[in-house]
Amino acid sequence: MPEPVVIATWPFGKLAAETAIKQLSKGDPALDAAIAGAQAVEDDYSIRTSVGFGSFPDRLGRLTLDACVMDGQTLACGAVAAVEHIKHPAALARRVMEKTPHVLLVGDGAKWFALQQGFPLEVPYTADSIRDWLNKHPDLKKSDPNAPAPKSPGKQSVRYESPSDINVDEHNHDTVTVLTRDQKGHLGGVCTTSGLAYKLPGRVGDSPIIGAGLYVDDQAGAAGATGVGEEIIRIGGSLFIVEQMRGGKSPQEACELACKRAYAAAGRRGVHPAAVAFLALDTKGNVGAACTAKTNFKYAIGRADKVELIQAKEVPPEA
Repeated sequence: MPEPVVIATWPFGKLAAETAIKQLSKGDPALDAAIAGAQAVEDDYSIRTSVGFGSFPDRLGRLTLDACVMDGQTLACGAVAAVEHIKHPAALARRVMEKTPHVLLVGDGAKWFALQQGFPLEVPYTADSIRDWLNKHPDLKKSDPNAPAPKSPGKQSVRYESPSDINVDEHNHDTVTVLTRDQKGHLGGVCTTSGLAYKLPGRVGDSPIIGAGLYVDDQAGAAGATGVGEEIIRIGGSLFIVEQMRGGKSPQEACELACKRAYAAAGRRGVHPAAVAFLALDTKGNVGAACTAKTNFKYAIGRADKVELIQAKEVPPEA
């Protein structure tokens, strides 16, 4: 019987891994366990890192969530993006997969579908998240008292000029991606996020995009991504990794190749590479993870009764 395995992004992914491995050990299907793990993170308001309610809203103060799910046995998948007031976007993405002929629903359409499916509308904000959103808003940053006085009064706007200007780590932003293998050897995956803190309204990153933030295929493997979604979309990160595994690469080799591909894509545009990270699980239960330089990516891996945090390999830019 195949050994159950779960792998999840970032230190808060340990909660997802602990939840998922319990489900897998009971014999639950891979996708059920992956969604349970992701939902545990969505439900934890203490995780203020752009996953679920209580995380940082967009530039205007609206909290919008994105998620996708994929079943490796059938390649069935579903996703939602830019949905407001729905606490469990991963579960909603599964309903899109199971109850509609579509893959992706967005915005008000996704919210109306959620209501039709019995999901309640809920308030996504906490007092702490609103306070932190105001205190750290890049357009409202206070000037350095030792700096020269500005030519015009008022607070100075601070804007990102390119994705490489965005700092990504487990403290200020990110996604939880959960990949699982069950006792029958089937694979499942979930990716859920509220996206970049202070993103422009309407922005959607890689997380709800099948092939970018997540891809799962029982015949090759599963892969997920985290970091600056624009960079991951450009290289089709997760599908690229799965296809590398299909071609014989190990999960670790495939993730490292994805990082190199991200460097190459940034170089073609003449910009510094943004922070991105990848993780992968093959059909035999082997895992791998890698990230671009200075990303400091940690991930959780669970087997049997043991869940541990691992530091991912940083792939340096080629000289």
